[in-house]
Amino acid sequence: MDDIAIRRLMSVCGIAAGLLAAVGVPLYFVYSGAPPASNVLARILLNILTCGALLVFLTGLRHLIRTAGAGYEWPASLVFGSGLAYVVVTLVAASIEAGTVLEHPDGTLDPTVDGTLAHANMLLHGSVARLLTAILLAAAGYAILRSGVLPRWTGRLAHAVALVNIAFVPSLFFGTDAADFYSAVGWGNTALTAALVVYWALAVGIAVRPRSSRHRPTPTPPRHGTRLA
Repeated sequence: MDDIAIRRLMSVCGIAAGLLAAVGVPLYFVYSGAPPASNVLARILLNILTCGALLVFLTGLRHLIRTAGAGYEWPASLVFGSGLAYVVVTLVAASIEAGTVLEHPDGTLDPTVDGTLAHANMLLHGSVARLLTAILLAAAGYAILRSGVLPRWTGRLAHAVALVNIAFVPSLFFGTDAADFYSAVGWGNTALTAALVVYWALAVGIAVRPRSSRHRPTPTPPRHGTRLA
């Protein structure tokens, strides 16, 4: 694939990840108690699709950073490595939640707080994911600002979102009430802050779109016998 095709695919996947998250996040707030299995499985499906789009987006971002020169190989690898770990952690956490509702499809359990592995799963959705996200965005912001491969505002925004994620890493000390803003599984931690990275991907996806080049008119070849000056 050439650079234009990679940019185009990266753009599509970044925008798709952001839009899928915009649809999926509100599903966590529809029910005050244990949600029905259909709600949980729907948001997990959206999470799976978001992770797939994000993985392709991050692969494109690594390629884009590497085009700036050999000196950017390390931050490019850090972006992709931490991003890959984030995607894997998110998919494992989603699988654990799905297992709870597949075992108890009657809607009596909330997989975010109920179930055998629910409390361990809180760290995957919370502090672990927040740390991986912060590393990803800090490396991406550094590479963008130093190399200029993307608009500078995308690098500054990456650093701002990284700081927000770092602030939520210690949330594991603040209880397990999902209704709290700042707790191991609080809505500010696992819903609001968790979505910021895909909204950043949406913004970058828009910024990285290849611009349509203006085609210059093809000059008419001189007729036979025409004298060229």
